[in-house]
Amino acid sequence: MKKRVLSLMLTALMTMGLAVGCGPADTGAAPDAATDTASETVEDSETPLAGGKKVAVAMPTQSSERWINDGSNMKEKLEALGYEVDLQYAEDDVQAQVSQIENMIAAGADCLVIAAVDSSALVNVEAQAKEAGIPIIAYDRLLMDTDAVSYYATFDNKGVGTAIGKYIEESKDLKNAKDSYTIEFFMGSPDDNNAVMLYNGLMEVLQPYLDNGTLVCKSGRTSFEDTCILRWSQEGAQKNCEDYLTGFYANDKLDICATAFDGFAYGCKAALEGAGYKVGEDWPLITGQDAELMATKNIIAGSQTMSIYKDTRLLADKCVTMVQAVLEGSEPEINDTEQYDNGKLVVPSYLCTPVAVDKDNYKEIIVDGGYYTEEQLAN
Repeated sequence: MKKRVLSLMLTALMTMGLAVGCGPADTGAAPDAATDTASETVEDSETPLAGGKKVAVAMPTQSSERWINDGSNMKEKLEALGYEVDLQYAEDDVQAQVSQIENMIAAGADCLVIAAVDSSALVNVEAQAKEAGIPIIAYDRLLMDTDAVSYYATFDNKGVGTAIGKYIEESKDLKNAKDSYTIEFFMGSPDDNNAVMLYNGLMEVLQPYLDNGTLVCKSGRTSFEDTCILRWSQEGAQKNCEDYLTGFYANDKLDICATAFDGFAYGCKAALEGAGYKVGEDWPLITGQDAELMATKNIIAGSQTMSIYKDTRLLADKCVTMVQAVLEGSEPEINDTEQYDNGKLVVPSYLCTPVAVDKDNYKEIIVDGGYYTEEQLAN
C-alpha cells in the first residue's frame, strides 16, 4: 500500500513538473524589455514569448562594420523576445535587396525592418508588403516616397552634421581665427536622405566661415551635389582626395578633411599618405562617423581626428520596441514627428543622440561604455 501511495505521489509530481516546464516563461521584466535576463529566459523556455512571429531584417551591406553590428544586435534582441528573425545583407546591390524583401514577404514575415541600399528602388516592393498587411520600420535610412512605412528608428542625422561642424569650429577656433584654413568635403550617398540632412547640419555651422574666408575650399566643391559620394564608397573618397591634392594643393597644404563617414576618413588617410603628409607634422584634421573599431584605433594613433559615436545597441533597442509595438498593437516611443518627410508622409521617428569622440574622450565614452575593450583597441 505504501509503495502504491508513493508511486501515485511521484506520478503527480512529474505531471506538475511537465506542466511547469511547458508553460510560458516568466521573464521577471516588462514584456517589451529586451534585457539579458529576457534573453536567458527565452533560451530556457520551449515556448517563445512572441508567439513565433517572424521579423525580417534587410540590411544594406557587410562591408561596413557598423551594419554588421546593427544586424547582430537586432537579431539577438529580437530572438531574446522569442521572435524568429530572418536577417539578410544585400552587399549594396539594389536588385539583390529588392529580391530579398520579395522573398521575405513570400515567406510570411510579420514585420519588415529595412535599412535601404537605395530607397527609391524599394517603392514597389514596399507596396507589396502593405498590400499583404506587413508593417515596415525604416532603420537608420529613411524610406522615401512610400506610405507603407510605419515608423523610423535613427540617429539625429542633422545633429550628426552639426556635431561634426562644431568640432571643426571649436578645434580650429574659427570664431577667433586670424588665419584661414583650407578644407575639402566628402559627403554621403545621394540616394540616402540621411546624407543630405548631415550635410545641412554641417553647413549650418561652417557656411558662415566659407562666406567670410576663414575657411577656403580650393576645389570650389562645397554643394551637396558636388561632394556626395555614391554608396558611401571609401574608394570614391580616396580618389576624390587624390584629385584634390594633385589639382589644388601642390603648393599648399590641406588643413581639414570634412568627411561624413569613417570609410571616407580611411580613403583620405590613404590619399594623404600617398601625397607625403606625415602624422604629427602636416597632417590635417579628419572627421568621421560611426566610431568603427579601425577609426577609433586611428584616432588613438593620430591619423583620424574624431568620429561620431553612434551606439548601435541603443538604436537596436529602440527598433526592437517599435517592432513589438507594431506586432502587439500598441504605440512605440516617438520623439520626432516633424523632420522626416519622405514625400508621402511625415514618418513618426525616434532619434538617438550622436556624440563626438576624439583622443581626449574615447576612453570615457567608448571603453567605459563597454562598446570596445582596451584589448580590442590595442590589437
